[in-house]
Amino acid sequence: KQRAIYILLGLLLAVQMVFVSPASAQQGTADAKTVERLERMIKEQQQQLESMRRELNQLKQTAADAQTKAAEAKSEASQATTAVQETIGKKDEFRNLVSSSPGKIKLAISGQVNRAVNIIDDGKNTDAYFVDNDASNSRVRFIGTVQATDDLTVGSRIEVAFAPNESGNVNQNDEDNGNLNSGDNFLDERWVEVSLASKRFGKLSLGKGDAASNNSAEVDLSKTDVVQYASIADIAGGMLFRQSSGDNSLTNVKVSDAFKDLDGLSRKNRVRYDTPTFYGFSLAGSLISDQRWDASLWWGGLGLGFKAAGAAAIANPNQDNANYQYDGSFSLLHEATGLNLTLSAGLLDYDGRNAGTNLWGKLGWLTRFFSVGQTAFAVDYDQSTNFPTGTDKGYSVGGAVVQQFEEFGTELYMQYRLYSLDRDADPSVEDMNVGTIGARVKF
Repeated sequence: KQRAIYILLGLLLAVQMVFVSPASAQQGTADAKTVERLERMIKEQQQQLESMRRELNQLKQTAADAQTKAAEAKSEASQATTAVQETIGKKDEFRNLVSSSPGKIKLAISGQVNRAVNIIDDGKNTDAYFVDNDASNSRVRFIGTVQATDDLTVGSRIEVAFAPNESGNVNQNDEDNGNLNSGDNFLDERWVEVSLASKRFGKLSLGKGDAASNNSAEVDLSKTDVVQYASIADIAGGMLFRQSSGDNSLTNVKVSDAFKDLDGLSRKNRVRYDTPTFYGFSLAGSLISDQRWDASLWWGGLGLGFKAAGAAAIANPNQDNANYQYDGSFSLLHEATGLNLTLSAGLLDYDGRNAGTNLWGKLGWLTRFFSVGQTAFAVDYDQSTNFPTGTDKGYSVGGAVVQQFEEFGTELYMQYRLYSLDRDADPSVEDMNVGTIGARVKF
């Protein structure tokens, strides 16, 4: 625009010079009035040019202010969404939103169904068991959130498991456990809590939900944890070991009695506090009904092509003849190759007998053979000692494959696992072989 004005001014001056009196030109003297008129015109053009320059600067400033305000509004919206997601705990639980009354409250509804078939050889018989996978049972959840202030989010959560024939309960004597017709209870109120979450001050939760130590032994980046993770007993936890002598009769020792990952205090009625995250670290602590308590440290990070996460916890379970329980886990994933390593350990200190311990490790490979989603492979080994008595030693090996169908929220999985329990006390027991095929569908 400025360049056009200068060109216009030059043209006007040229026109004025053309129309100067020829007589005056021949006489070699300038007409004073013409000079004065030209000077006045030049001054007016300069004033107009300055006015236009100021208007242009004002337009530029207005546009810059509008862009700044738009960026601030976008940032505030992003921060609000992030705060709600952090209150919920997992971003995929925020997918399905419906409005609630009053209108400021948002309600997220989600859940999953996880069913499997176990083919189990218990040392005498081989049978098929149709179960709900206790590694991650079928459930539905309702999460309500409201943004009270720019920093404070008020949350509530109700989550109920619907798990007929749960694999932690089914055994050789009860293959159809937890159905309405059988009178067994297959409902589990997993979560009933309210919470206050602040980015500056952390999160306070009241009600039934995860104790601070829950999941601290089960950090896992392998994506096979739907069927294979530190709690290796879950997929067949209710099954009974058979005696290895005599008539091979069933004992009263379940798989879950012999193999424990000692993962904190599970979900309890408690008050829990979580600190904000500092450089990937956060702390949590809870006071639990029946004079129990626990505390935990969590960490996660990215760098040098790796993704890593870990946790450690201490808990007072307030059990007879038991003191403190300690556990921790760590998982490392190389993002370029998909190779991963996961470790878990736990110890429960007893009075008057050997401490119960668990050591578990898993090697995995995460890749993408198909466009529908990633494929995860893993093998693991577990050693669980002094369960159920102070002289027992349990060993387990397993292999698993999980195929994801990302657009459909679906995973198909297979696993083979061997459970072996060595006992100094009678009776000795047979090994147990378990083959599993199943599917989990999230909604």
